[in-house]
Amino acid sequence: MKSFTYVIKDSAGIHARPAGLLSKLAKEFSSEILVEKDKKNVNATRLMMLMGLGIKCGDTVTVTVSGEDEDAALDRIQAFFRENL
Repeated sequence: MKSFTYVIKDSAGIHARPAGLLSKLAKEFSSEILVEKDKKNVNATRLMMLMGLGIKCGDTVTVTVSGEDEDAALDRIQAFFRENL
C-alpha cells in the first residue's frame, strides 16, 4: 500500500471534468485507489461518490493505492493531480 497527500490548487476543486478524468484513469488499474478527505474514503472509480466529497481549492486529500500495480498507479495518479488539480 502506498499513499500521498495533496493540496488542491485548482480554483474549482474536484468538479465534474477532473473527477471524470480521475475516475477514468483509476479504472485503468487493477489496484484499489481511494481518495480521502476529512476521514471519509471513496473509491476513485466511483465518479458520483468522488464528487460527493465536495473537494474545494485548498483542501488536503490523501490518495491511497493498494494492489499488484500500485507503483504504476501511484505514479500516474500523482502526475494527474499535479497536472490537473
